[in-house]
Amino acid sequence: MVIRIAQLQLPVSPSKQKTFEQVKRAACAAAQNQIDLIALPEMFSCPYEVSAFPQYAEEEGGPSWQLGSALAKEYGVYVSAGSVPEIDSQGHIYNTAYVFDRTGHCIAKHRKVHLFDIDVEGGQHFRESDILSAGDQVTTFATEFGIFGLCICFDLRFPELCRLMALRGAQVILVPAAFNQTTGPAHWELTFRSQAVFNQLYTVGTAPALDPAASYHSWGHSLVVDPWGNVVATLDESAGVQITALDLDLVPSIRKQLPLLSHLRYDLYHTPSFD
Repeated sequence: MVIRIAQLQLPVSPSKQKTFEQVKRAACAAAQNQIDLIALPEMFSCPYEVSAFPQYAEEEGGPSWQLGSALAKEYGVYVSAGSVPEIDSQGHIYNTAYVFDRTGHCIAKHRKVHLFDIDVEGGQHFRESDILSAGDQVTTFATEFGIFGLCICFDLRFPELCRLMALRGAQVILVPAAFNQTTGPAHWELTFRSQAVFNQLYTVGTAPALDPAASYHSWGHSLVVDPWGNVVATLDESAGVQITALDLDLVPSIRKQLPLLSHLRYDLYHTPSFD
């Protein structure tokens, strides 16, 4: 079985309306290529700045949510609608990703579990936890193509979370992400390839394009890695649309040839098993 995924690597404008218009144009162009799923970047409608999160925060069902739902329904595709700052009824703000099915119905919601709090010597300093609250769920969802996993950027660095998605049957992990000019060159490709190899599935990372005028400089380089660890598609840092066909039959084939998941030693370590 093959799924065709369009990744929209776009810059993030301070104007939500401008961002929405460029997303609509890119989605319209991508939809002409018989795609099954559109993927957007992390914080696709909000500048990636801690101070911006409260200003751009939306309740579930807000404008960014509505855009994802409308695009899914208009083009009859799944939409992994990047992530947005979501505010709940108690005023907590989360970095939240939504997925919509071909009818525009929301079928998955993931709140970023691991907040991006780093202080790299000579490099990047960032503290999402100054504003954001952490999620507490492992997120997988069913499609006509099988089970998919969903996480956000820094989440992918934690092998436990990716393993749990794989044990739930995920064949693809969708990752809206925004590595920067420090972490991107060092770990972007390495992280996606390692999780694909360890869990024998596809990893799909969709990032914002680099905007030199922004305070946060995204690494870009949206990519797709197959279950053997090969980078099968990648962009550079510029704005672009990448369409990739994923052969999902490769997942059970590789898991049969190298039976990693079935050889887990539960007698030696405590990893929950999902039937």
